[in-house]
Amino acid sequence: MRSMIDIEGVSKSFSTKAAGQVFALEAVRLSIFDKEFFTLLGPSGCGKTTLLRLIAGFEAPTAGKIRIGDLDAAALPPQARPVNTVFQSYALFPHMTVAENVAFGLEMLKVARPEIDARVRAALAMVRLDNFASRYPRQLSGGQQQRVALARALAPRPKVLLLDEPLSALDLKLRKEMQSELKRLQQETGITFVLVTHDQEEALAMSDRIAVMSAGHVLQVGNPREIYDNPASRFVADFIGESNVLPGALLGRSADVMIAVRPERISIVPAANDNAAGRARGRIESVTFLGLDTLYEVSLGEDIRLRSRARDAHPALGAGAVVVVDWPDDVERQLAK
Repeated sequence: MRSMIDIEGVSKSFSTKAAGQVFALEAVRLSIFDKEFFTLLGPSGCGKTTLLRLIAGFEAPTAGKIRIGDLDAAALPPQARPVNTVFQSYALFPHMTVAENVAFGLEMLKVARPEIDARVRAALAMVRLDNFASRYPRQLSGGQQQRVALARALAPRPKVLLLDEPLSALDLKLRKEMQSELKRLQQETGITFVLVTHDQEEALAMSDRIAVMSAGHVLQVGNPREIYDNPASRFVADFIGESNVLPGALLGRSADVMIAVRPERISIVPAANDNAAGRARGRIESVTFLGLDTLYEVSLGEDIRLRSRARDAHPALGAGAVVVVDWPDDVERQLAK
Protein backbone atom coordinates (compact mmCIF):
# COMPACT_ATOMS: atom_id res chain seq x y z
CA MET A 1 0.00 0.00 0.00
CA ARG A 2 1.10 3.56 -0.68
CA SER A 3 2.23 5.63 2.29
CA MET A 4 0.47 8.90 3.03
CA ILE A 5 2.63 9.84 6.04
CA ASP A 6 6.21 8.71 6.66
CA ILE A 7 7.79 9.48 10.03
CA GLU A 8 11.51 8.89 9.76
CA GLY A 9 13.51 8.78 13.00
CA VAL A 10 11.57 11.65 14.58
CA SER A 11 12.54 12.89 18.03
CA LYS A 12 11.15 15.80 20.01
CA SER A 13 12.73 17.19 23.15
CA PHE A 14 11.93 20.05 25.50
CA SER A 15 14.19 21.93 27.88
CA THR A 16 13.10 22.13 31.51
CA LYS A 17 14.74 23.76 34.50
CA ALA A 18 14.13 20.78 36.76
CA ALA A 19 15.16 17.91 34.49
CA GLY A 20 17.10 19.54 31.67
CA GLN A 21 16.44 18.00 28.25
CA VAL A 22 13.31 15.83 28.26
CA PHE A 23 12.33 13.69 25.27
CA ALA A 24 8.65 13.46 24.37
CA LEU A 25 9.53 11.29 21.34
CA GLU A 26 12.68 9.31 20.57
CA ALA A 27 13.62 8.12 17.08
CA VAL A 28 10.06 7.22 16.07
CA ARG A 29 9.69 5.45 12.71
CA LEU A 30 6.23 4.91 11.34
CA SER A 31 4.36 4.73 8.02
CA ILE A 32 0.66 5.54 7.76
CA PHE A 33 -1.03 4.32 4.59
CA ASP A 34 -3.21 6.22 2.18
CA LYS A 35 -6.95 5.89 2.90
CA GLU A 36 -6.55 4.09 6.23
CA PHE A 37 -7.94 4.80 9.69
CA PHE A 38 -4.82 4.84 11.85
CA THR A 39 -4.76 5.30 15.62
CA LEU A 40 -2.00 6.47 17.97
CA LEU A 41 -2.89 4.79 21.25
CA GLY A 42 -1.29 5.14 24.64
CA PRO A 43 -1.56 6.59 28.15
CA SER A 44 -1.20 10.28 28.97
CA GLY A 45 2.35 11.49 28.43
CA CYS A 46 3.31 8.76 25.95
CA GLY A 47 3.98 11.24 23.11
CA LYS A 48 0.95 10.56 20.91
CA THR A 49 -0.38 14.14 20.92
CA THR A 50 3.14 15.50 20.35
CA LEU A 51 3.43 13.28 17.28
CA LEU A 52 0.05 14.51 16.01
CA ARG A 53 1.15 18.13 16.47
CA LEU A 54 4.35 17.43 14.55
CA ILE A 55 2.33 16.04 11.62
CA ALA A 56 0.06 19.10 11.75
CA GLY A 57 3.03 21.47 11.87
CA PHE A 58 2.18 23.01 15.26
CA GLU A 59 5.55 21.76 16.54
CA ALA A 60 8.88 21.17 14.80
CA PRO A 61 10.87 17.95 15.35
CA THR A 62 14.19 18.09 17.16
CA ALA A 63 15.48 15.44 14.76
CA GLY A 64 14.16 13.32 11.91
CA LYS A 65 11.83 13.96 8.97
CA ILE A 66 8.11 13.84 8.25
CA ARG A 67 6.74 13.38 4.75
CA ILE A 68 3.10 13.84 3.80
CA GLY A 69 2.47 12.32 0.40
CA ASP A 70 5.34 13.51 -1.76
CA LEU A 71 5.93 16.63 0.34
CA ASP A 72 8.68 17.30 2.86
CA ALA A 73 6.57 18.61 5.75
CA ALA A 74 9.52 20.46 7.29
CA ALA A 75 9.40 22.95 4.45
CA LEU A 76 5.68 23.66 4.94
CA PRO A 77 3.91 25.81 7.56
CA PRO A 78 0.72 24.31 9.07
CA GLN A 79 -1.63 26.16 6.70
CA ALA A 80 0.21 24.85 3.64
CA ARG A 81 0.05 21.18 4.64
CA PRO A 82 -2.72 18.99 3.13
CA VAL A 83 -3.93 18.33 6.66
CA ASN A 84 -6.81 19.44 8.87
CA THR A 85 -7.29 18.89 12.61
CA VAL A 86 -10.36 18.24 14.76
CA PHE A 87 -9.60 19.25 18.34
CA GLN A 88 -10.96 17.87 21.58
CA SER A 89 -12.70 21.18 22.35
CA TYR A 90 -14.33 21.45 18.86
CA ALA A 91 -13.30 25.17 18.78
CA LEU A 92 -16.50 26.36 17.07
CA PHE A 93 -17.08 30.10 16.75
CA PRO A 94 -20.10 30.86 18.99
CA HIS A 95 -21.12 34.00 17.02
CA MET A 96 -21.27 32.10 13.71
CA THR A 97 -23.98 29.79 12.43
CA VAL A 98 -23.24 26.18 11.61
CA ALA A 99 -22.90 27.03 7.91
CA GLU A 100 -20.60 29.97 8.67
CA ASN A 101 -18.40 27.78 10.88
CA VAL A 102 -18.05 25.19 8.12
CA ALA A 103 -17.37 27.90 5.53
CA PHE A 104 -14.69 29.67 7.58
CA GLY A 105 -11.71 27.57 6.48
CA LEU A 106 -12.75 27.76 2.84
CA GLU A 107 -12.98 31.55 3.08
CA MET A 108 -9.46 31.66 4.49
CA LEU A 109 -8.34 29.63 1.47
CA LYS A 110 -10.09 32.19 -0.78
CA VAL A 111 -12.33 29.62 -2.42
CA ALA A 112 -14.97 31.17 -4.71
CA ARG A 113 -18.34 31.80 -3.05
CA PRO A 114 -20.41 29.39 -5.19
CA GLU A 115 -17.86 26.64 -4.48
CA ILE A 116 -17.95 27.45 -0.75
CA ASP A 117 -21.73 27.16 -0.66
CA ALA A 118 -21.63 23.84 -2.51
CA ARG A 119 -18.94 22.39 -0.25
CA VAL A 120 -20.74 23.54 2.92
CA ARG A 121 -23.93 21.83 1.78
CA ALA A 122 -22.04 18.65 0.89
CA ALA A 123 -20.11 18.59 4.19
CA LEU A 124 -23.25 19.11 6.30
CA ALA A 125 -25.04 16.38 4.34
CA MET A 126 -22.10 14.07 4.98
CA VAL A 127 -22.42 14.52 8.77
CA ARG A 128 -26.23 14.48 8.57
CA LEU A 129 -26.77 18.09 9.64
CA ASP A 130 -28.43 19.36 6.46
CA ASN A 131 -31.24 21.03 8.42
CA PHE A 132 -29.01 22.71 11.00
CA ALA A 133 -27.15 25.22 8.80
CA SER A 134 -28.76 28.31 10.35
CA ARG A 135 -28.38 27.28 13.98
CA TYR A 136 -25.68 28.48 16.38
CA PRO A 137 -23.36 26.18 18.37
CA ARG A 138 -25.20 26.93 21.64
CA GLN A 139 -28.35 25.45 20.07
CA LEU A 140 -26.65 22.10 19.40
CA SER A 141 -25.94 19.03 21.50
CA GLY A 142 -22.38 17.89 22.13
CA GLY A 143 -22.63 15.26 19.42
CA GLN A 144 -23.99 17.78 16.92
CA GLN A 145 -21.17 20.22 17.72
CA GLN A 146 -18.70 17.41 17.11
CA ARG A 147 -20.24 16.81 13.70
CA VAL A 148 -19.98 20.50 12.82
CA ALA A 149 -16.28 20.40 13.71
CA LEU A 150 -15.89 17.36 11.46
CA ALA A 151 -17.75 19.05 8.60
CA ARG A 152 -15.55 22.14 8.92
CA ALA A 153 -12.41 19.99 8.79
CA LEU A 154 -13.65 17.92 5.84
CA ALA A 155 -14.92 20.81 3.69
CA PRO A 156 -11.43 21.83 2.41
CA ARG A 157 -10.91 18.20 1.29
CA PRO A 158 -7.62 17.51 3.07
CA LYS A 159 -5.56 14.43 2.32
CA VAL A 160 -5.20 13.76 6.06
CA LEU A 161 -7.61 14.41 8.92
CA LEU A 162 -6.04 14.51 12.39
CA LEU A 163 -8.34 13.78 15.34
CA ASP A 164 -7.07 14.77 18.78
CA GLU A 165 -9.21 12.76 21.26
CA PRO A 166 -12.37 14.16 19.63
CA LEU A 167 -14.84 11.99 21.55
CA SER A 168 -13.53 12.43 25.09
CA ALA A 169 -16.14 15.05 26.06
CA LEU A 170 -19.11 12.89 25.05
CA ASP A 171 -21.12 10.49 27.19
CA LEU A 172 -20.72 6.74 26.64
CA LYS A 173 -23.75 6.20 24.40
CA LEU A 174 -22.90 9.19 22.21
CA ARG A 175 -19.28 8.09 21.99
CA LYS A 176 -20.41 4.73 20.58
CA GLU A 177 -22.59 6.47 18.01
CA MET A 178 -19.79 8.83 16.98
CA GLN A 179 -17.34 5.94 16.63
CA SER A 180 -19.61 4.50 13.95
CA GLU A 181 -19.99 7.93 12.34
CA LEU A 182 -16.23 8.53 12.18
CA LYS A 183 -15.61 5.13 10.61
CA ARG A 184 -18.39 5.73 8.09
CA LEU A 185 -16.99 9.16 7.17
CA GLN A 186 -13.49 7.79 6.71
CA GLN A 187 -14.73 5.03 4.41
CA GLU A 188 -16.97 7.38 2.40
CA THR A 189 -14.36 10.10 1.90
CA GLY A 190 -11.26 7.91 1.47
CA ILE A 191 -9.31 10.47 3.52
CA THR A 192 -6.51 9.18 5.76
CA PHE A 193 -7.70 9.55 9.37
CA VAL A 194 -5.14 9.70 12.20
CA LEU A 195 -6.76 9.43 15.63
CA VAL A 196 -5.12 10.09 19.00
CA THR A 197 -6.80 8.37 21.95
CA HIS A 198 -6.07 6.68 25.26
CA ASP A 199 -9.27 4.63 24.97
CA GLN A 200 -8.39 1.05 23.97
CA GLU A 201 -11.95 0.06 23.08
CA GLU A 202 -12.30 3.11 20.84
CA ALA A 203 -9.08 2.24 19.03
CA LEU A 204 -10.06 -1.41 18.55
CA ALA A 205 -13.52 -0.48 17.24
CA MET A 206 -12.48 2.07 14.61
CA SER A 207 -8.95 1.44 13.43
CA ASP A 208 -7.48 -0.32 10.43
CA ARG A 209 -4.15 -0.27 12.27
CA ILE A 210 -2.98 0.86 15.70
CA ALA A 211 0.38 2.09 17.00
CA VAL A 212 0.68 1.47 20.74
CA MET A 213 2.96 4.07 22.33
CA SER A 214 4.69 4.42 25.68
CA ALA A 215 7.30 6.89 26.95
CA GLY A 216 7.98 8.39 23.54
CA HIS A 217 8.37 5.08 21.68
CA VAL A 218 6.17 3.02 19.38
CA LEU A 219 6.02 -0.45 20.95
CA GLN A 220 3.85 -2.28 18.42
CA VAL A 221 1.99 -1.58 15.17
CA GLY A 222 -0.71 -3.86 13.79
CA ASN A 223 -4.38 -4.32 13.07
CA PRO A 224 -6.73 -4.53 16.09
CA ARG A 225 -6.83 -8.32 16.16
CA GLU A 226 -3.03 -8.63 15.92
CA ILE A 227 -2.57 -6.13 18.76
CA TYR A 228 -5.17 -7.84 20.95
CA ASP A 229 -4.33 -11.48 20.27
CA ASN A 230 -0.55 -11.16 19.91
CA PRO A 231 0.76 -8.39 22.18
CA ALA A 232 4.50 -7.90 21.72
CA SER A 233 5.23 -6.91 25.32
CA ARG A 234 3.78 -6.94 28.81
CA PHE A 235 2.90 -3.24 28.49
CA VAL A 236 0.81 -3.87 25.36
CA ALA A 237 -0.88 -6.90 26.93
CA ASP A 238 -1.78 -4.90 30.04
CA PHE A 239 -2.84 -1.76 28.20
CA ILE A 240 -5.01 -3.33 25.49
CA GLY A 241 -8.03 -4.78 27.26
CA GLU A 242 -7.56 -7.07 30.24
CA SER A 243 -4.87 -9.69 30.50
CA ASN A 244 -3.71 -12.23 33.07
CA VAL A 245 0.09 -12.21 33.22
CA LEU A 246 1.41 -15.36 34.85
CA PRO A 247 4.93 -16.67 35.53
CA GLY A 248 6.03 -19.65 33.45
CA ALA A 249 9.04 -21.56 32.19
CA LEU A 250 10.12 -22.85 28.79
CA LEU A 251 10.04 -26.64 28.64
CA GLY A 252 13.51 -28.13 28.32
CA ARG A 253 15.18 -24.84 29.29
CA SER A 254 15.94 -22.97 32.46
CA ALA A 255 14.60 -19.65 31.17
CA ASP A 256 11.69 -18.03 33.02
CA VAL A 257 9.01 -16.33 30.94
CA MET A 258 5.80 -14.38 31.41
CA ILE A 259 2.61 -15.78 29.89
CA ALA A 260 -0.45 -13.67 29.02
CA VAL A 261 -3.96 -15.15 28.79
CA ARG A 262 -7.08 -13.05 28.19
CA PRO A 263 -9.84 -13.44 30.86
CA GLU A 264 -12.45 -14.50 28.30
CA ARG A 265 -10.23 -17.47 27.29
CA ILE A 266 -10.05 -18.83 30.85
CA SER A 267 -12.69 -21.35 31.88
CA ILE A 268 -13.57 -22.30 35.43
CA VAL A 269 -15.77 -25.16 36.65
CA PRO A 270 -16.63 -26.36 40.17
CA ALA A 271 -13.90 -28.64 41.51
CA ALA A 272 -16.60 -31.10 42.60
CA ASN A 273 -17.51 -31.72 38.95
CA ASP A 274 -16.61 -35.36 38.21
CA ASN A 275 -15.21 -34.39 34.79
CA ALA A 276 -13.23 -31.40 36.06
CA ALA A 277 -9.67 -31.33 34.79
CA GLY A 278 -7.40 -28.42 34.05
CA ARG A 279 -4.22 -26.62 34.83
CA ALA A 280 -4.78 -25.61 38.44
CA ARG A 281 -7.20 -25.41 41.32
CA GLY A 282 -8.17 -22.15 42.92
CA ARG A 283 -10.72 -20.36 45.05
CA ILE A 284 -13.09 -17.66 43.82
CA GLU A 285 -12.42 -14.43 45.69
CA SER A 286 -15.08 -12.25 44.08
CA VAL A 287 -17.84 -12.31 41.47
CA THR A 288 -18.86 -9.17 39.56
CA PHE A 289 -21.87 -9.07 37.24
CA LEU A 290 -21.11 -6.82 34.24
CA GLY A 291 -24.30 -7.21 32.23
CA LEU A 292 -23.04 -8.98 29.13
CA ASP A 293 -20.81 -11.29 31.15
CA THR A 294 -19.59 -12.07 34.66
CA LEU A 295 -16.08 -11.44 35.99
CA TYR A 296 -14.55 -13.95 38.43
CA GLU A 297 -11.38 -13.25 40.39
CA VAL A 298 -9.68 -16.49 41.34
CA SER A 299 -6.81 -17.01 43.78
CA LEU A 300 -4.37 -19.78 42.87
CA GLY A 301 -2.28 -19.30 46.01
CA GLU A 302 1.26 -17.98 46.28
CA ASP A 303 -0.01 -14.45 45.55
CA ILE A 304 -1.20 -15.48 42.07
CA ARG A 305 -4.63 -14.24 41.03
CA LEU A 306 -6.32 -14.34 37.68
CA ARG A 307 -9.54 -13.08 36.14
CA SER A 308 -12.03 -15.12 34.13
CA ARG A 309 -14.93 -13.68 32.14
CA ALA A 310 -17.90 -15.88 31.24
CA ARG A 311 -21.14 -15.18 29.39
CA ASP A 312 -23.16 -17.74 31.33
CA ALA A 313 -22.79 -17.58 35.11
CA HIS A 314 -22.71 -20.99 36.85
CA PRO A 315 -24.95 -21.06 39.96
CA ALA A 316 -22.28 -22.92 41.95
CA LEU A 317 -19.57 -20.36 41.17
CA GLY A 318 -19.90 -17.97 44.08
CA ALA A 319 -17.29 -16.35 46.30
CA GLY A 320 -15.41 -19.03 48.24
CA ALA A 321 -16.11 -21.83 45.74
CA VAL A 322 -13.18 -24.12 44.87
CA VAL A 323 -12.77 -24.35 41.09
CA VAL A 324 -10.66 -25.92 38.38
CA VAL A 325 -9.05 -23.44 36.01
CA ASP A 326 -8.15 -24.16 32.37
CA TRP A 327 -7.43 -22.50 29.03
CA PRO A 328 -6.45 -23.72 25.52
CA ASP A 329 -2.74 -23.93 24.70
CA ASP A 330 -3.14 -21.79 21.59
CA VAL A 331 -4.29 -18.69 23.49
CA GLU A 332 -1.12 -18.39 25.61
CA ARG A 333 1.16 -15.55 24.57
CA GLN A 334 4.78 -15.35 25.68
CA LEU A 335 5.65 -11.73 26.46
CA ALA A 336 8.76 -9.65 26.13
CA LYS A 337 9.60 -7.88 29.37
